[in-house]
Amino acid sequence: MTTLAKHVRAERPQTGPPSPRGGYRRLGDLKIALFFIAPAMIGFIFFYVVPTVRGIYLSFTEYSILGDPEWIGTRNYERIAKDPLFWNALGVTSEYVVINIVLQTALALGLAILMHRVAKSTLVRGALLMPYLMANVIAALLWFWMLDYQIGIVNQIIEWMGLPRVAFFGNEQWAIPTQALINTWRHMGYTALLIFAGLQAIPNSVYEAASIDGSKAVSTFMRITLPLLRPVLVLVLVVTVIGSLQVFDTVAVTTAGGPVNATRVLQFYIYQRAFTEQDFGYGSAMAVILFLILAIVAFIQIKFLRGNQSDLD
Repeated sequence: MTTLAKHVRAERPQTGPPSPRGGYRRLGDLKIALFFIAPAMIGFIFFYVVPTVRGIYLSFTEYSILGDPEWIGTRNYERIAKDPLFWNALGVTSEYVVINIVLQTALALGLAILMHRVAKSTLVRGALLMPYLMANVIAALLWFWMLDYQIGIVNQIIEWMGLPRVAFFGNEQWAIPTQALINTWRHMGYTALLIFAGLQAIPNSVYEAASIDGSKAVSTFMRITLPLLRPVLVLVLVVTVIGSLQVFDTVAVTTAGGPVNATRVLQFYIYQRAFTEQDFGYGSAMAVILFLILAIVAFIQIKFLRGNQSDLD
């Protein structure tokens, strides 16, 4: 009887908690993951989180590099509300963003469709990335010389065609569109490759069904391609808008905010007030406002354009 009872207890399934071996394994995986994440997390904290928190604090102070921060509350923000240069910089930046976004997205979409249907060569696709691999400062200086009023090759071609020369960087009406065109030229290939990757993710069966139904090319593009590309297009718009609102280096090496205030974008105005005029509190307040603008614009784009949803699901 004792032997039978032992045998029954040995075969009886365990109803208690599982063996802790699986928990130890999960804990070990977590430690390994934290070990690999730690360097990036430390860098993120020290180079992003800490400067952001300090910048928010400095926005409520009067501070120059020669003294200690002095708490003044919301006085910097009140000054910004009455600063005509700030509103001019915000308007100039908005103009730059609109021109850049419209041109870059439209041209990149056209290039992506050409790569998807016509240009199958890897060499051609790789060549589109060459301007993006160039530093912003180098690209700006290259176009600054090419568009020079006196010796620029573009103005020489314009004069050869019998047209008057154009002061691309010296004319208030041309300055910001020129800056936007330079940025469009540099980022267009990279943006096109992102959209091209989205086009490749669309199954051919969708186009075959549309063809059987007699759908024309334009109708197929508007009713099938664009809706299915929405997540990629939203990503492109978010990245492009954020980058455009932070434009600085192109302006700094070409026009330095001129002529007059025609190219004094918000990022360049922040730099002038903080580092040229040593008014770090005021510059920090404008940087906080720019940060809020970026966050709100990104949220609106993702929320209302439904960037986290796909019609393929």
